[in-house]
Amino acid sequence: MSNPAIPIESVEAHPVHSPDQIVRIIEAALLTASEPLAISDLMKLFEGNVDKKTLLASLIILSGKWCDSGIELVSVAGGWRFQSKPEMQVFIDRLSPQRPPRYSRAVMETLTIIAYRQPVTRGDIEAIRGVAVSTPIIKTLESRGWIETIGQRDIPGRPYLYATTQHFLDDLNLQSLEQLPSLNNFDPLDLSATATATESIDMEISTVQESDKSVTHEPT
Repeated sequence: MSNPAIPIESVEAHPVHSPDQIVRIIEAALLTASEPLAISDLMKLFEGNVDKKTLLASLIILSGKWCDSGIELVSVAGGWRFQSKPEMQVFIDRLSPQRPPRYSRAVMETLTIIAYRQPVTRGDIEAIRGVAVSTPIIKTLESRGWIETIGQRDIPGRPYLYATTQHFLDDLNLQSLEQLPSLNNFDPLDLSATATATESIDMEISTVQESDKSVTHEPT
């Protein structure tokens, strides 16, 4: 009597990607992504079979590949993304001549105080600016995705605490708050210092808003 056949489970081998393939796959993902991709996102492309060290090495290679073009690979708080180089913006603007929205002085001062003193309450902001902070100002910053509530201060009334978001850092091409424009001995109670900080952030935001149109990922 013959022994019954024992079923053999097929084992699918993990695909082995060459260094060139890894670079091309990452390149395709970044060029078609609508948001920055973190290392954890890039690892999903290979189902975890490519380690962080290899991914970072591939990103360096990819960055060098595009260094002589009008597009650059940058690292921001949310991950990695492609964007046009600043010197290309004057030409890209000709395709879409409308100007990005300009924000009022009150909005920019409020954003600056939150960025440099976070977490802060509306009362903190009003104490620094010397005037009331209207709800539309907060709503404008929240709708732009630059600030968010992160809790409430444990004092009577339990006012909301505001802080900047990862999206704010991404929009300024920053990886962390430590990369905000340097202001030596910045004292937000000093109105002249606050004005300097506001001008620095306003300039950064204006530049980045211009380059929001730099690389089109999806049809609009």
